[in-house]
Amino acid sequence: MTILQSAENRQANGEEIQTDLVSKRQDNDNTSEKQAVDGENQASSTQQTNATSFVRSGVKEEIAKQVVRKKLAKLRHLILEKAISPEYLDSLFPPLLQLFHPQPVVYNGGIANVRNWKISCYLEVMDGGVPTTDPNVELLELFHPLLDQCDDLFLYWFRQKRSCNTGSVKDKEIKCRRLMTFITRYTPAPGEQALLKHVDGSGKVDGSVVVALPIDRWSAPESENSFVGHGGGLTFWDGRNRETGKPNEIHYETRSGDIAFIDRAVWHQADPITKGTRWALVIFYKVY
Repeated sequence: MTILQSAENRQANGEEIQTDLVSKRQDNDNTSEKQAVDGENQASSTQQTNATSFVRSGVKEEIAKQVVRKKLAKLRHLILEKAISPEYLDSLFPPLLQLFHPQPVVYNGGIANVRNWKISCYLEVMDGGVPTTDPNVELLELFHPLLDQCDDLFLYWFRQKRSCNTGSVKDKEIKCRRLMTFITRYTPAPGEQALLKHVDGSGKVDGSVVVALPIDRWSAPESENSFVGHGGGLTFWDGRNRETGKPNEIHYETRSGDIAFIDRAVWHQADPITKGTRWALVIFYKVY
């Protein structure tokens, strides 16, 4: 073998090695890109799973059955027990305590005999900044997955209710949007124990949702903050008593994860408590 041939062979071998290295780098890059894409897909899948896993299985089937029963009883509200996972709500509570800042509101003419309302924190407000121009965006971000699921459940309930009344296929085209969202903390203090008999949004909203939140076990012992046995829950005046002709008064001892669907202009109240604290998430809806 001549010196020239030897040099040529070494050059060829070097080019082959360089080609192999480039090929391996490309393979590694492709593998990294695939892993990144797989990771993103997995994260997206996990987020979707987490977004729905806190809704109790079979809730929509229960809504469909209960809507028919409520129609026969001429009732325009529905309470579902533990529709939302209490464990999931527990996970929201520590950051909720940090972010919760009540925004005092003065209602013209008062609401349920309370003119100065100071126990709610508003996450979303109506057009024009009603009732406050400073909604809590951090709390809104924390509760966004839950609000999205509440939207889905409310719309399903409303469509079922409307379809049960009209039987129109157009009822499936109904949509909704949130008008106002707020979290309320009731206490035994004067003016903070309850929201007495009222209709939501002065009858100007198409429906509402109330989600019972956990008893606060983080800022103090549960025995100190528990209201159980000391009032609380929801009372409705709905339907019609055959003997008196007046609306039936129906009381529910709501607990963490229970959800209430309330039709337009249904009279109800958050019942007074004499001990502890009671928390609730409230959403007003516009249907179109």
